[in-house]
Amino acid sequence: MTGSAEREKGTPGRLAELLIDASTEAIDAAGGHSGGVYLRSNTPGLLRLAVLAGLPGPLFRPWGRLHADSKFPVADAYRLGVHVVLPNATECMRRYPQFAASLPFQFGSLYVPVSSGPTTYGVLTVLRPSAPDATEVLAGLDRMTRLAEELGTALRELEEEHKDREDGDGPFVVWDGEAVCVQATATYRPEGRMARFVWDPVTTAVTGDGALHALLGVEPATALDSAQAIADIVAPGDTYQVMAALRATAAGKPPPLPLRVRAADGSIRLLDLWTPATGPVPPGAGPPVSGVVLDPGAASTYDSAADLLPEGVFCLDRMGLVTYANPRAARLLGRDRDELLGRPLWEGVPWLNQIGCEDQLRGALLSLEPVHFHVRRPDDPGRRTEPYGGDWLSMAVHPGRDGLTCTVAPSNRVSGPPLPVLPAHADGNGAAADGVTSLAPLYRPIVLAIALTEAVTARQVSAVVMKELLPAFGGRRLAIYLLQDRHLYLAWENGFPQGFLTPFDGVGLDARIPGVETLTSGRPLFFDSMQQLAEAYPGIPLDAEEGARAFLPLIASGRPVGSCILGFDRSRSFSTEERAVLTALAGLIAHAMEKAQRYDSEAALARGLQQALLPRRLSAHPQVDTAGRYLPGTQGMEVGGDWYDVVEAGDGLALVIGDVQGHGVQAAATMGQLRSAVRAFALGDRPPDEVMSGTNHLLIDLDPGQFASCCYLRLDPASGLVRVARAGHPPPLIRTPDGRTRVWDIPGGVVLGVDPHAQYPVAELRLEPDSILALYTDGLVERPGVDIDDGIAALRVALAKAAGPARAGGRSLAGVADRLTTAARHAADRPDDIALLLAARRTKPGRHP
Repeated sequence: MTGSAEREKGTPGRLAELLIDASTEAIDAAGGHSGGVYLRSNTPGLLRLAVLAGLPGPLFRPWGRLHADSKFPVADAYRLGVHVVLPNATECMRRYPQFAASLPFQFGSLYVPVSSGPTTYGVLTVLRPSAPDATEVLAGLDRMTRLAEELGTALRELEEEHKDREDGDGPFVVWDGEAVCVQATATYRPEGRMARFVWDPVTTAVTGDGALHALLGVEPATALDSAQAIADIVAPGDTYQVMAALRATAAGKPPPLPLRVRAADGSIRLLDLWTPATGPVPPGAGPPVSGVVLDPGAASTYDSAADLLPEGVFCLDRMGLVTYANPRAARLLGRDRDELLGRPLWEGVPWLNQIGCEDQLRGALLSLEPVHFHVRRPDDPGRRTEPYGGDWLSMAVHPGRDGLTCTVAPSNRVSGPPLPVLPAHADGNGAAADGVTSLAPLYRPIVLAIALTEAVTARQVSAVVMKELLPAFGGRRLAIYLLQDRHLYLAWENGFPQGFLTPFDGVGLDARIPGVETLTSGRPLFFDSMQQLAEAYPGIPLDAEEGARAFLPLIASGRPVGSCILGFDRSRSFSTEERAVLTALAGLIAHAMEKAQRYDSEAALARGLQQALLPRRLSAHPQVDTAGRYLPGTQGMEVGGDWYDVVEAGDGLALVIGDVQGHGVQAAATMGQLRSAVRAFALGDRPPDEVMSGTNHLLIDLDPGQFASCCYLRLDPASGLVRVARAGHPPPLIRTPDGRTRVWDIPGGVVLGVDPHAQYPVAELRLEPDSILALYTDGLVERPGVDIDDGIAALRVALAKAAGPARAGGRSLAGVADRLTTAARHAADRPDDIALLLAARRTKPGRHP
C-alpha cells in the first residue's frame, strides 16, 4: 500500500502515522518550526515528500518530488547516506546553489537519512531559524539522528509485517501521492490557558503538568488520578464524549479532533488527543494517550479589541488557515468574515493567489522575519463591500513560531514594480490544469541556469533540461536536436513513442517541419493542441491525438545550435509569461549545448591521447604476473591523468602508478611526460628515491601548473625483495598466500611538482611467493562523504575475496583485476578516473595475462 492508496481509504494509515510522529518530534528536537519526511517512490530514482509539518502544502508543492541524483540536500542525504547540515542561507548557497535559488530566504535546515541496515527509506528533514554556524544545531542533530534511526527500524518492521501478511514481493514503504500536511507541535504556552496530561489506559493513571489544576480551576491538592476525574471537571456535561474519545484514541481510532466541550460555567474548551503509533492494539490494552486542554476564552477578549482597530488585521496558522480577521480586513479583502475564517487564505481570497504573494508568505514562514509588500486588488473581486477600482493595498506579514499576523491597509503610493500575477489558465491553487505551478516562471530561469553550469557534456545538459524544465511546466516529452553539416541530428529523447523520431533524425534545413523552421527562423513555435499543429503542418506525423507542443530554437551568440521540443500530454495554452520564460531558457540551453560540444571535442582528443600513452602491453618476467586496468571518469572531461606501467629495471621489474591532478588534454599530456620520465629512470635501474626526486624536478621545470602523486616499486623476482618510494600516493596493499591482506604503511614524501627539495624515503620488504601487490589510484577508494581510509579498508576486503584460496590455485591475476573494478565499471557516476596495477610473484615460471 502506498501513500496515495492510504488516503483513498480515508485514513492516514500506519505508515503516515509513523512519518507524522517522527516529523513533529524532530521539529521539537532540533528547535525547528517545520519539517517533514521524503520517501522513496515506485518510480526509480524519484523521492516524494510524504509528510509536511508546519507548512501549507500548496505553497511548497514544487518541492514535493526530487530526483535522487539532483543537487539538493535531500538527494545527497538519501543517495550518500550522510547528514547534511545547512545552518544558514550562506552555507546553503555555497553548497547547494540550486536549492538556495529556489528558496532564497534566511533559514537553516537539517537532513538525516532514514535507514535500517542496507535499506534507505527516505530522509527526515527539519527547517529552523538561521544560525551563525553548525555548532548551534549539533545537539538537535544528535536527537534528530536518534529519531531517524527509530523511524528506520519501525519502517523495516512495517515492511516485514506487510510481506508476512500479504506475501508482497515489492517494496511497501514507498510514497506515490501528494504530501500529508499537518500542524507542527505548537510552541506557545499561555500560562493558565493550556495544560497537558498523559493517560495510561492500562493502569488508568493520569499525569498532568503544572498548569492543569490552574486551568481546571481546582485546588492544587485535588487528586486528578483518573481520566474520569479530569472529564468530570473539564466537561461535566460531556463526560461520556470525553471518555469515548480517550478510549477511541487509545485504540488507534481517534474521533475528529479537537473536541469542543463545555465547562461547568458554559464556556467552550478544546480537547486535543493523540497517541504514538505502535501497531495493532490488543483488546483491553493500549498505548498512553497524550492530551491538551485549551481554554480559548481569553482569546475572545483579544479578538474583540482587534475588531475595533482602524487597520485591517487577520491571522493565519502555519498551515495557511485564516484563524481571525477583523471587520476592516474583511472589507479591504472584499470578503465576509464567515468566508475567511477556517479556510486557506488562497481559497478565502482567491485574487491573493499570485506569484509574489506566495513568495512573500514562503519567506515569512521559513525565515520568521517580517515581510512588507504591495498588492493590487482586482477591479472586481466578486464582492464589493468597499469601493474597488484596481487600487493598491499595503500588506505586512509578522511571523511567529505558531502562525502569522498580517496587516492590510490602503496604499496610494507603490514603490517598486507590482507583484507578478498568475497566468490566466491557472486554477485557484496556483497550478494550471496540466500541473504547472506558479513558481515556474519566477524561479526556473535561475535554477536551470545554475544546474546547466555543472553540466559539461551534451548528455548531461539534456538530462538537466529533462529534470528541471519538464517538471516545471508540466511537460512529459523532450527531444533535443543538434545542428551538424546543415542537418539536425537527434541528441536526446524522452517520452516519445519508440521509433517515432527516427525519420526526423538527420533531416536537412530545407525540410518544412516545425523543428527545423523554429531554428531557421529563430522564432519559438507554440501549439496549444495537436489539431493546431496538424493545421499548421498538413500531413506531418503526430505522436498523439491529444496534447500541446513547444518548439524552441537553440541559438547561442547568434549561431544556430539546434532545436528543442517539449511535449505535453493534454491540450493547454501558453501564457505570455511562459512563452517569454521558455524562450529565455532556450537561450540558456543553447549556450550550455555549445559549451558541451566543445567539451566533447576536447574529451575525444584527450581520450585518444590517454589511450596512446597508456601501455599496450606490460613488460613480462617469467616469475612475475602483472595485470592493469584503467577506467575513465564519467563526469566532466571524463579523461584524467591516471597511469600505470611495468618496466624492465636491470634484472628486476619496476612497477609504477601515478595520478596527475585535473582532467582533460592538459592532464593527459602531463601524464605522458611523467610516464616517459619515470620509464627512462627505471630503464637505467635507478633507486626508487632517485626516480621520485628526478621526476619531481622534471615536473617543476616543466611548470604545467599541475602536481601529481606517484608510487614506484622495484621488485627482484628471484629474492622477492621490494623497494618502494611514494609521493603523496595511497599506500600499496599486500595479500599473502594465507589469504590475509594488509596495508603496506610506508613513509612517503609530498606530491610531485611542489617542493624541489622534497625527500622520498625508501622502504623494503620481502614478498613471499604467491603474494599479490596491489597499486591503485584514489578514484578506486574515494567516495563523496566516505573517509578514504574506509575505502582502502573495503578494497582490502575485496582483494581477499577476489583472489580466492591459494591452495586451490586461486584466480588469474586478470580475473582478480576485473573483480576489483566490477562495481566501478557498472557505476553510472564516476567522478574520477581509476587505475589499478596488480603484481604476483610466482615460485615457478608462469604465464602473463
